[in-house]
Amino acid sequence: MNWNIDQISNLDAKTVLITGANSGIGLEAAKILASKGAEVILACRNPTKGKAALETVQALSSSDSASLMELDLASLESIRAFTAKFSKKYSKLDILINNAGIMAPPFATTNDGFESQFGTNHLGHFALTGQLLPLLEAADFSRVVVLSSVMHRMGKINLENLNAEKYYQKWIAYGQSKLANLMFAKELQRRLEQAGSNVMAVAAHPGYSATNLTQHTVIGTMMKKVAQPQDKGCLPTLFAATSNSIAGGDYIGPDGWMEIKGNPQIAYVAPKANNLHVASRLWDVSQEMTGIRYLTQS
Repeated sequence: MNWNIDQISNLDAKTVLITGANSGIGLEAAKILASKGAEVILACRNPTKGKAALETVQALSSSDSASLMELDLASLESIRAFTAKFSKKYSKLDILINNAGIMAPPFATTNDGFESQFGTNHLGHFALTGQLLPLLEAADFSRVVVLSSVMHRMGKINLENLNAEKYYQKWIAYGQSKLANLMFAKELQRRLEQAGSNVMAVAAHPGYSATNLTQHTVIGTMMKKVAQPQDKGCLPTLFAATSNSIAGGDYIGPDGWMEIKGNPQIAYVAPKANNLHVASRLWDVSQEMTGIRYLTQS
C-alpha cells in the first residue's frame, strides 16, 4: 500500500487530541494534522516541552488553531481535571490519538500506585477515553486511535501481576502494557458496536522509529541504524486516524520486514490479542482500578 500524507483530506472543523504530543510520533502527527486544517490539542505532561512543541506545530503548519493542555496520564486526578477543562472548552472531539507512553524504565509507580508502564500506557488512556466518550459521541463520526507496538507479541496479560505485585521485569511489563493497548482498542470497538455508537476504535504501531522513547535503552542503540525517521514512523498513526479504507478494530503498522519500517498496512495481530475472555476481564479490572466505568455490559 503506497499511502502518504497527501491522501489525507481536508480536516477543517475537525478537533484532534493527541497525548504525548511534545515529541516523537505524537509531535509529527500533530504537525501534519494541523497542516491539514484540524484544530489540534497537544496534551502533554511537561508544560515547557509542550510549549516548544506547540511553537513548532504552529510555525510549520501556519496554523493558529493548535493549542496546549497539561495532562499527566500517570495521575487519575490530572486526567479528571484535564477532561473537565476540555469538556468545558470543546463541544465535540473527532479524533483521539492515545499516543503517550513510556518504555522499560526501572520499577516505579504512578501517583495512584499502579506499575508505571501499565498505569501510564494502558490505564491512563483507558480512563481518558472513557471520560471523553461523550464528546466523541457528539461528533458525526469520530475515531479513537490507540498506539500499541510489535512488542505486544511478547506480552502477556497477567491479571495476578498487573502492578508487579509478584515481580518486575521491565520488558515483560512493557510487553504487557502494549498488549493491553491492542486488546483495549479491539474490546472498545466491540463494545461501541454493541452500543450502536458512531465512534470507531482502531490501533496502530509505528514499527521502529528513531524517537526519544528508546534513546536510553540498549535496544535503542542496537536498532538505531535500521530505525525509520519520525516523519515515517507516524504514518501508521495518521493512516489509522484519517483513512476511510479501514474498519473498526483494525491494527495498522508498517509493511516492511518484520514491520520495522515501511508504508501503512494491516499489521500482524498475535492470537492472544484476540482472546475475548481476557479482553473482557482486562476491561473489568481496568474499570475497578481507575474507578472509570463506561460501555459496561450486563
